[in-house]
Amino acid sequence: MNSIKGQVAVVTGGAQGIGLAVAKRLLAGDAKVALWDANQQALHEAREALQSDAVSTVAVDVTSLEQVQAATRETESEVGPIAILVHSAGIAGANAPLIEYDPNEWKKVLSVNLDGTFNVNRSIAAGMAERNYGRIVNVASIAGKEGNPNACAYSASKAGVIALTKSLGKELAARDVAVNAITPAAARTKIFDQMSQQHIDYMLSKIPRNRFLEVDEVASMVAWLVSPENSFTTGAVFDLSGGRATY
Repeated sequence: MNSIKGQVAVVTGGAQGIGLAVAKRLLAGDAKVALWDANQQALHEAREALQSDAVSTVAVDVTSLEQVQAATRETESEVGPIAILVHSAGIAGANAPLIEYDPNEWKKVLSVNLDGTFNVNRSIAAGMAERNYGRIVNVASIAGKEGNPNACAYSASKAGVIALTKSLGKELAARDVAVNAITPAAARTKIFDQMSQQHIDYMLSKIPRNRFLEVDEVASMVAWLVSPENSFTTGAVFDLSGGRATY
């Protein structure tokens, strides 16, 4: 982890759950971490919990390209050039069959999960390309590979994140910029508050390891993906499904 010492890392959705666990791991490697999150109170609590001078926070709505661009300028002006991006911001959305799914809910989930990924990657990857160095990890989901019933918007949005990652990875492959995605199974975070108990039970039943993912397990995989040691692999998808994934 000392290989990322002094590097500037942006973690979206960094105030809680997977994002916060990743932030802790990056701080352990002496990186400078900027937490981006839409929840100002959660950002304050996260900064208090992390108790590190190497942490900065920016309140940003990833669905707004203008806010994301402003956050990029703010972070690079105050902390330094962004070398690492872990894009974890996302929502689960409602659980309902597709034929009953609220079109407004569909638009909301796609806006946060997919448009947000486009906005953040677009804003940060440009500087990485110019400097010929960067590491990006987009947090997708096993749902993006397999499709979960009663979660059409979430599944579709995460499939989009996988495809976007593969496209960007190929576009930047000639540079020392690695762009990869991870596909976690469910982890018991606050995102569960958005799901029905029936859907939570369904997700657990599909995991051969018969338990939910731990956020520290995600952080361990991400730690390597964002390090200089990951100098060849790009446009790839790394599984964290506990044996559920079929490809």
